Amino acid sequence: MNFPILSSITFLPLIGAFFVFLSRSESNQVNKGAIYVSLFTSFANFFLVLFLWYSFDNTSSDFQFVEESTWISGFIKFKFGIDGISILFILLTAFIIPICVISCINSIKNRLKEFLIAILVLETFMIGVFCSLDLVIFYIFFEAGLIPMFLIIGVWGGPKRVYSAFKFFLFTLLGSVLMLVAIIVIYWLTGTTDITQIYEISIPKEYQYLLWLAFLSSFAVKMPMWPVHTWLPDAHVEAPTAGSVILAAILLKMAGYGFLRFSIPMFPIASEFFTPLIYTLSIIAIIYTSLVALMQDDMKKLIAYSSVAHMGYVTLGIFTLTKQGIEGSIYQMISHGLISAALFLCVGVVYDRLHSRMISTYGGLVNYLPKYSFLFIVFALAALGLPGTSGFLGEFLVLAGTFKKSYLAAMLATFGVVLGAAYMLWLTKRVIFGVANNMEIKSLPDINKSEILMLVTLAFFVVFFGFYPAPLMETFNVSVNSLINNYQVALTAK
Repeated sequence: MNFPILSSITFLPLIGAFFVFLSRSESNQVNKGAIYVSLFTSFANFFLVLFLWYSFDNTSSDFQFVEESTWISGFIKFKFGIDGISILFILLTAFIIPICVISCINSIKNRLKEFLIAILVLETFMIGVFCSLDLVIFYIFFEAGLIPMFLIIGVWGGPKRVYSAFKFFLFTLLGSVLMLVAIIVIYWLTGTTDITQIYEISIPKEYQYLLWLAFLSSFAVKMPMWPVHTWLPDAHVEAPTAGSVILAAILLKMAGYGFLRFSIPMFPIASEFFTPLIYTLSIIAIIYTSLVALMQDDMKKLIAYSSVAHMGYVTLGIFTLTKQGIEGSIYQMISHGLISAALFLCVGVVYDRLHSRMISTYGGLVNYLPKYSFLFIVFALAALGLPGTSGFLGEFLVLAGTFKKSYLAAMLATFGVVLGAAYMLWLTKRVIFGVANNMEIKSLPDINKSEILMLVTLAFFVVFFGFYPAPLMETFNVSVNSLINNYQVALTAK
């Protein structure tokens, strides 16, 4: 294929953002032009990504649709390419963004045009992360995403938005400074920043440990892993609904993708050495944040802490370095992207009506908002890993892979599943069932057509991939096998 499809899907949202910028703002009226352009751009990009997925050869472990051009002569190449792992994250990104655009129509009252521009620009940066095959280009896209997300939280967020935005920005930026130093060292050692070439060059053992820790400093904050997770609940609470959806569904997945793309293939010896550290941090994250989630009064904070716990399963599975563990981690990331997006949308729906996220405000919603209540229960059950939902399979595979490497880690992680069920069922009981604590609930309208469209679409895929995971599993199967084989070859050669 000569058509530069990866560049097209990466920069199409940026072009869309430019046309949104040019759209005429009408005072005291909804900017329909900006909405239509944003919807058209995001849906067009999604269908283009679907075509990319259809054209993808899942029997090959090589990078496909490779685009390469010189950016800085003799130094940096602008190089794009995808494999079975990265294409699914691109698909998830392109799927979530139109949902975010639709959610904005109801929830964002001020500066809607600027908000839509920020979302489309952010889509470009996120897709760029998953397409990049050059360390410097990856880093640019990885860090550039901070800017629109900072604005989304800081401009359209809640009362403490400035504090949360700066905390998010500083945490993630400081974590990435060491990764930048590591990239410079890798260039000094190998003479290239091309990822495919670095894979073929064995980085000296004495450098691997420090370089691995430098990349960990960035990915641990982005994931986020315990104990550098504290920015996430604050960011989620203050962010508008669409911001929370993007943050939970896509931005957190960049770190998991980074471990799979960089940490394991580039530093296999260090990855093996630091595996006990990752196990320890993952188990603490799963149990500790689950216990903290049980104590929350704010719905968004509870779901944010549950995200940290679920990401603990992801890091645990990745560093089992078994087929089941890594496949489970990838599946868990895709599944969590759908489920967490849906849960934050559910919170956004009732927040737009009552302007409260407190659990104590609600109760008895099943009597007055039956459609909403049904969908909320579906997503809550998916979040706790009920069989028949996508949330089950990822966690099951991760635990199966962990059992092969560490019985103790697997048992402790299984205890986390019980805690996950406890806080999600407790949340459902308090919000959906019981007696209405607020008389205003009785007059609340049930979900409208746009909300039904968003939530039913997400519910369909959560259940569909729970029963039929083959489309996703077949896509990344060969790439995962190649990753594990190359890792084992590198270890035997040390």
